[in-house]
Amino acid sequence: MPPRTTDSAPERRDDHPHPDQETAGESSVGRGPERASIPGEGAAAETGAGARPDPADGAEDGPGESAHGTHDRLRAESETAAEGGPDGHGSPPPGTEGGAGAENASRTHALSGDDAGVEPRVAALRRAADGGRRWRAAHLAGCAALLAVALTGGAIAFGGVGDGRAGSGAEAVSAAGAPPAGVLARGDLDAGIGSLQKHLRAQPRDFGSWATLGIAYVEQARTKGDPSRYPQAERALKRSLELDPGNDQALAGRAALAAARHDFTGALKDADRALKQNPYSERALCTRIDALVELGRYEDAAEAARTADDRRPGVPVFTRYAYVKELRGDVRTARDVLERALEAADAPGDIAYVATALGQLAWNQGEYKAALGHYARALAADEDYLPALEGRARAQAANGDRAAAVEGLEQVVARFPLPGPLVALGELYEDRGADGDRAKAGDQYALVDAWTSLARAGGVNADLDSAMAAADHGDKKEALRAARAEWNRRHSVHTADALAWALHVNGRDEEALPYARRATATGYRNAGFLYHRGIIERATGNDREAREHLKAALDLNPGFSPLGAREARTALKDLEGAR
Repeated sequence: MPPRTTDSAPERRDDHPHPDQETAGESSVGRGPERASIPGEGAAAETGAGARPDPADGAEDGPGESAHGTHDRLRAESETAAEGGPDGHGSPPPGTEGGAGAENASRTHALSGDDAGVEPRVAALRRAADGGRRWRAAHLAGCAALLAVALTGGAIAFGGVGDGRAGSGAEAVSAAGAPPAGVLARGDLDAGIGSLQKHLRAQPRDFGSWATLGIAYVEQARTKGDPSRYPQAERALKRSLELDPGNDQALAGRAALAAARHDFTGALKDADRALKQNPYSERALCTRIDALVELGRYEDAAEAARTADDRRPGVPVFTRYAYVKELRGDVRTARDVLERALEAADAPGDIAYVATALGQLAWNQGEYKAALGHYARALAADEDYLPALEGRARAQAANGDRAAAVEGLEQVVARFPLPGPLVALGELYEDRGADGDRAKAGDQYALVDAWTSLARAGGVNADLDSAMAAADHGDKKEALRAARAEWNRRHSVHTADALAWALHVNGRDEEALPYARRATATGYRNAGFLYHRGIIERATGNDREAREHLKAALDLNPGFSPLGAREARTALKDLEGAR
């Protein structure tokens, strides 16, 4: 499974301020009406879908359009969208804001409102898979355009492995006439969107609802794959802070936005500012843990988790605490904490998230039957929970049921073509080796390139995703550039592993070895990391260490990757034969 990110756990349904603070409603109601434009307003935005181009548009991009040209075009389209509605057609008329009023900016869920985009998206993906393009530049251009169609239609989730359930929690809106919490808590985002839009048109100085709207845009970008929502979120949160400088809701929302864009230094800064205003802000407490984890500051993250547990104990904090423990190699404690969190969970979204986290933990340890059991429980709570569907497919592949795994991942990427499942499906095609499978695998890897271009156009730092995919299935020089850039920003075990592997595939093994050692230094039990270290040690002549780590990878999780595990077995056999 790909690394968990700041999208990694649900948050509580309400975020109560400290008892001696006034609520957003008390401080904002009663300010005189004032007309203000709402970022992203547009008639098409009311359903959260935006205007959809014909899926055929872009499907016929010819060889003359380079991948670089496609990237520039997509960036320009995203920048245009940032100035208007989600359809990217400039500033639409006021009165029809498209967003979500959910508090929980870290949950993801496929909403019923996405159903209208399924057929164009599936058709687009099939054209990408079956079009028969042979020129790499033209192929990438076509895939990028097709993915753009899916994004415009609000069809895919955007970000890393998301967790929780969109709209499963609601922040109390701060003024009379704003959408009731129950509407948003039920996950009826379209109804919540409409109510919140109506309220802000009537009460444009309600800074609390502006903050909620900004957080809602972060949520919509994640759940609907619309990167234009991030600039809109930024403007809504800015408006909230203009009306009430330093309000903790907006600061916590800005921290969540920064984390969603993978700006973890900025996320930490804004979370700290929010906590100075309201030490009990759950969103800020959780985002602070996430940022410290992603920056590689694991001791600080553990302390932040303990602080959050003291102030706001519950499923969001428990799951983060468990992940910090797992990264330090304490799998038993991580499992115990997650099991207690599952016992405490009652909402379907919470159950699905925690059970999926348990499934991923079991899969990492090579416990495939246990993992499948956890994923089954997650899907019993929410049959459409995509992280559980992806995890189940990976566990099926590792357990020897490749046909079910391929079918499952095909269903996942048809709805959410994100880098992790795209690469996993491509590698399963390569491993199967049937007629046409190599071309199918190439299509998946090309869509990763397209996703990366669109992510960057939306202001998201996608260097880690790009480095991990390109090192094995793309431009090796680009993989190294991206990995170095990410390492300059943060020193996590995942960035250390990505840089080590990018250096290796570029033939720079002596330089790679210290990073491979650093990736495994915390005790994190990850077969992929051990495999990378073993291969690099073999290339540098450290045969004893190479045997040790390749064997450890295969003993821990022999199905960690269909292609990686095969290479690990071959390398280990060669090393044993040379003794």
